[in-house]
Amino acid sequence: QVQLVESGGGLVQAGGSLRLSCAASRSTFTISDMGWYRQAPGNQRELVAAITRGGTANYADSVKGRFTISRDNAKNTVYLQMNSLKPEDTAVYYCNADYYWKTYWGQGTQVTVSS
Repeated sequence: QVQLVESGGGLVQAGGSLRLSCAASRSTFTISDMGWYRQAPGNQRELVAAITRGGTANYADSVKGRFTISRDNAKNTVYLQMNSLKPEDTAVYYCNADYYWKTYWGQGTQVTVSS
């Protein structure tokens, strides 16, 4: 099993930045893909960014050029640096991890961007 704990959410003005962190309960060297998803009220959960164990990242079109996902396997942590935030980025952000053919989720962290 893998426990994931997100942190770093909060309230920020449009144009501002936040960095989300997701700490894993076991070595991320043993975890394959990790990612960030988000869910706004009334919407389905959607992929924001994902990163492989080797560091290859991919992004949703809506965040390309603004968000950066990174992974520090020495700290068992994955990050999401969010710049130039927009009100439409407001959502609960969830970390996930694929470990031995199962997907695990964190509890989520709220990000609110005011206009």
